[in-house]
Amino acid sequence: MMKKGIPLVVVILVLLTPSYGLALPDSLIGEPELVDHPWPMKCHDLRHTSQSPYSTVDNMGEEIWRFKTIDDGGPVESSPIVGSDGTIYFGSLGSDRKLYAVNPNGTLKWYYQAGGLIWAAPAIADDGTVYVGSWDNHLHAVNPDGTLKWKFDAIDNIDTSPVIDENGTIYFGTTGGRLFALNPDGSEKWMFRPSTASIYSDIAIGDDGTIFFGSFDSYLYAVRSNGTMKWRYKTGNEIHGHPSIADDGTIYIPSWDDYLHAVHPNGTMKWKTDIVYGSSGSAAITNDGTIYIGNNRLRAIYPENGTIKWVCDIGGSTGHTTPAISADGTIYACNDEGMDLLAISTDGEILWRKTIAEQRADSSPVIGSDGTIYVGSSWDDYGFLHAFHTLNPNAPDPPTIDGPTKGKYAEEYDYTFTAVDPNNDNIYYYINWGDGACEYKIGPYASGETVTVSHKWEFEGDYTIQARAIDTNNLWGDWSELDIRMPVSQNLNQFPLLQLLSEILGRF
Repeated sequence: MMKKGIPLVVVILVLLTPSYGLALPDSLIGEPELVDHPWPMKCHDLRHTSQSPYSTVDNMGEEIWRFKTIDDGGPVESSPIVGSDGTIYFGSLGSDRKLYAVNPNGTLKWYYQAGGLIWAAPAIADDGTVYVGSWDNHLHAVNPDGTLKWKFDAIDNIDTSPVIDENGTIYFGTTGGRLFALNPDGSEKWMFRPSTASIYSDIAIGDDGTIFFGSFDSYLYAVRSNGTMKWRYKTGNEIHGHPSIADDGTIYIPSWDDYLHAVHPNGTMKWKTDIVYGSSGSAAITNDGTIYIGNNRLRAIYPENGTIKWVCDIGGSTGHTTPAISADGTIYACNDEGMDLLAISTDGEILWRKTIAEQRADSSPVIGSDGTIYVGSSWDDYGFLHAFHTLNPNAPDPPTIDGPTKGKYAEEYDYTFTAVDPNNDNIYYYINWGDGACEYKIGPYASGETVTVSHKWEFEGDYTIQARAIDTNNLWGDWSELDIRMPVSQNLNQFPLLQLLSEILGRF
């Protein structure tokens, strides 16, 4: 006897499907689920809200690992993205010019060698293909195993992060003023060129498929999905930043006229707000509509009329970066001048601040599915990808650092480092000498073994030696520090009175 409530036609279809290959209607089986990439593109989503669905309430703001570009490779100003399996992807500058894939534990998965600098963030498709633009004039499509799928000659350098719409079409702009739309096989779908002015603005896509980007010619452009212009909106200066789109379709675009512009979906101005300086980032948008935009300060703005909600002094410019917002509302922002990553509350209070760079912190932070924060940094000719969450209790103890705390610059000194691993695993050491030089994962050494490393500082000054221990499972322990002074040059030995005077002055 058939149970009530189940339509006969459904039962027949279910019985027939295995035998005859009949497919159930979508209304009966539901929509297919998309791949859940925690942070698949620059600013997280097609509308560039930078709003993550994942919470960071359990994130203690501790650096759980850092990954160094290969062979003193290039600085990292590319913002990372995160795939469905937790793999983190980012590009590098300098002589390195690689697209990296890093495992969630901070170890290298693979790298792909591009022919030019990689400034912008990559993007990942549902099938795992990673797209990234380079200053070799090409958009590269890279397979999930790190091999080349195809590359497209874009004529000019690519400084924008690609976006992928729901149909798999890839969009990106070039320094020659071209906006390209490519099919998933790498063939050109169309090209739109409003002027010869450079496009450094990443592309955002509205819910109706309209494509938005800014140009150095001072216009915000709206382009239909067939490549024809819908409208353009003029700001008062070049646009270095990127559009972001609210739930109601309002487009926010910062311009170097020192305003954040709010534009209706029909291309007319809703309001504009003085943000003191132009911004090269984009606005992040919370679920309640609050807008966060950075330049010399981080500002929270009401969406209704553009009035300022609060201003947070983060200690310097946000550079080209865009804040990331967790599901619990915590805002993560970079201070490029102070070279810090900061966590900020919804009322503008700084919760914690971590120095991550020696030269620049110009990579936008992103959020993984477990609440880990990932961000890149630049240290002279090399760079790091950093991961922040909570240190593993099985990580090694902070090392003890012993050695002279005073000395002569340009003279070499020995320092000893000793750390113990709770599981007696072998240990590597990361040492930051405080002058831009570092020893990255030297070892391995036995747990508890004392290691001697030499270094000399080329210039007079006060320095802080920082060290961490890393076990063979790539679990990073906490920092230890030793403050030192190098006030005296060995050349003063020829002049005893000058040496004595310098040593006396160096004590104050």
